[in-house]
Amino acid sequence: MALVKTELGQQVLKDRSVALTPRQRAALILCDGRRSEKEVLAATASLGVTREDLVQLRVLNVPGDTKRPAGEAEGPAAAEPPAAAEPPTPSMPAVPVDAGKRYLEAYQVATRITSGLGLKGFRLNMAVEGAADFDALVALAPRIREAVGPEKFAELDAVLRAR
Repeated sequence: MALVKTELGQQVLKDRSVALTPRQRAALILCDGRRSEKEVLAATASLGVTREDLVQLRVLNVPGDTKRPAGEAEGPAAAEPPAAAEPPTPSMPAVPVDAGKRYLEAYQVATRITSGLGLKGFRLNMAVEGAADFDALVALAPRIREAVGPEKFAELDAVLRAR
């Protein structure tokens, strides 16, 4: 089975209504109905996309499965067991669920706050989108506070302090 963007997935790419990490966004872009999960992972390996990123996208219901277009052979990737059943491998380190949730929550708040800055906050918003982990968001916090002010920053501050 190949991955294809759902209607919601197409909308998310257009209006960013659901906050995705840069890795998740890159993977979703490649869900074109021709590539299997294995092929999407291989194509985005240099960006650090993991199975966990694809699992999170599936939870959000932005990619779905489809049969490959006529004439294309289905490879062994179509018969893969569900990603959740696979144990972590050396190339895919286990990430504690709490750390992933905290990062995702902080990322969503930071993205929402900085995207509201318009053109003057474009670079800061891009820095937030490029933040690959929770610590990178913590490092950006002073810049975000300076740009949005203490009132708007309070929500992000609460998420970052909930260590």
